[in-house]
Amino acid sequence: MTATAATAGTGTGTAPAGTAPAPPPGAGTVPASGTGTGSGTGPGSGSGAAKGPGSGRRSGPPEGTPARSRGREIEGWRGLAALSTVVFHVWQQYYRYDAQGAHAPLDNPYLAALISLEVIDLFFVTSAYLLTISYARAAIDGGSVRPASAFLFRRAVRIVPLYFLAVLVVWATRNPTLPGDWLDLVEHLTFTHVFDRDRIFYTLGPAWSLSLEVIFYLALVAIGPLAIRGCRALRTRRARVIACASGCLALFVIPVAWIALAHYGWHVPHTDWPVYFGPQARFGGFAAGMGLAVLKVALGDRGRVGPGVATALTVSAALGLYWLSYDSAPENATFMFYHPAASVLWAVMLYGTVHVARRVPAHGLLRSRALTWVGLVSYSLFIWHEPVLLQLYDSGLLPTDQSAYPLAALIVLAVSLPVAWASYWLVEYPSSLLGRLKDNAGRPRDFYPESPAEPPR
Repeated sequence: MTATAATAGTGTGTAPAGTAPAPPPGAGTVPASGTGTGSGTGPGSGSGAAKGPGSGRRSGPPEGTPARSRGREIEGWRGLAALSTVVFHVWQQYYRYDAQGAHAPLDNPYLAALISLEVIDLFFVTSAYLLTISYARAAIDGGSVRPASAFLFRRAVRIVPLYFLAVLVVWATRNPTLPGDWLDLVEHLTFTHVFDRDRIFYTLGPAWSLSLEVIFYLALVAIGPLAIRGCRALRTRRARVIACASGCLALFVIPVAWIALAHYGWHVPHTDWPVYFGPQARFGGFAAGMGLAVLKVALGDRGRVGPGVATALTVSAALGLYWLSYDSAPENATFMFYHPAASVLWAVMLYGTVHVARRVPAHGLLRSRALTWVGLVSYSLFIWHEPVLLQLYDSGLLPTDQSAYPLAALIVLAVSLPVAWASYWLVEYPSSLLGRLKDNAGRPRDFYPESPAEPPR
């Protein structure tokens, strides 16, 4: 969220929540999991995590690593979504308000719908798909998964170091005298700011989605093993697939029911941010990704689509997402159920990416070097683009006239991308190497094993 955006509780940590119009769908959206090597789809679920040396055997890829055959396309989707996030937040920054209401930078509803197109659910769906697929395989076809401690350790080393650094730096610059807003700092460092109506968008505005990522990780390590054990009692593969799919469907329906109850039953306004941004309302994105993982495992090599069908799925889903964005207005049904609907459409689009019979020519853009590079650094771009935007704006380095929005977006991208590149190589990648400290079973690695004793002569 940006300082003067169409949202309350901005990243400046100074504006009171609930005093401005609601953000358009997608406000504050970022690669959670965004995030090339970071959120995959939500942060921390990318393919860049380093692999440690095996302990007697070759170690498997880290959780969240896309299959090599489709890894570049997924990285490309992250890159597109990350760029869309930056462009949208600059758009928010250039909103203006007066007695007649809010005024977008450009008076073009079709362009506004495109710029405001939802992306956060793409990161949630992708993150859940990549991290759930090993659990789905174990539940449906047998096998084992990493212990919860090992899983959470690997997630932590991918997300926490850069996030903590950014929170401390930004909070310190906005609270130059102690004690400052210490509660804001504590909530961000504990990922609980998503439950605070006043501070949900403070310090790092888009970081509310990281709270949901962390909650998903905790839910997955609790639900996943239970699903595996429950499926072992089922004799047929069909029964195991139905059980897993039913669980994913239930997890998707619960947020839909919550939104309906909160809006139509309790008449909670959409500006009560924790009600509609909390896990009880946004878990549907993760459930859709989990369902996609179950579907892919259930199908195996069956149901792979050709380039024509894959392209049709992508185009149809994109048109559906655009319509949701265009038709959405505060308090209408499209607005209130935007995220569950968008999650389904993103899952359809990803199905046409990950379950194909052969390479899809239309996905050439996703495999391009430039876009996959953006996907690689997308977590750092997610973390730093808002502080960069606000610093440039407050320093007078961005034009102030609304008509200059396109130029401002280019300037912010031109500065944010090098910052993200430096952040990736100086912070993200080195911290990812901490994953080598433990093996796949979660045990500390012995980097200096004792040599076997020499036999007596």
